[in-house]
Amino acid sequence: MSVTVKQMVEAADAVVPRITPAQAREILARGDVLVVDVRDAGEVAKEGKIAGAINVSRGLLEFKADPFAAGYDAQFRKDHPVIVYCASGGRSALGGKALKELGFDEVYNLGGFKDWVAAGGAIDQPTA
Repeated sequence: MSVTVKQMVEAADAVVPRITPAQAREILARGDVLVVDVRDAGEVAKEGKIAGAINVSRGLLEFKADPFAAGYDAQFRKDHPVIVYCASGGRSALGGKALKELGFDEVYNLGGFKDWVAAGGAIDQPTA
């Protein structure tokens, strides 16, 4: 049985809570939160990213988050909250679902970077 991307995102949205920039700030205030930008590096270089976020493109996320993968990044800790975002929320929904499947309990989808910027969130400036 095949599905559409829309159906995949809807399924991801059902398991990964979507949060507002204000809710993200509350979670960030608790400390020890990993913020992951799943956009491609070119997008981040052109537009910047949330201050303190790491950039792991959607295609590499599982390999960076799985401690049994050769490319594991130790910043991914299952005992800490993770906030994911992208340009509009689709890739971050799918990435968040993948993190949940890998055993991360507290995963949130902030949605789009533009929402964060529009709400006055701090950013690391573009490099391109």
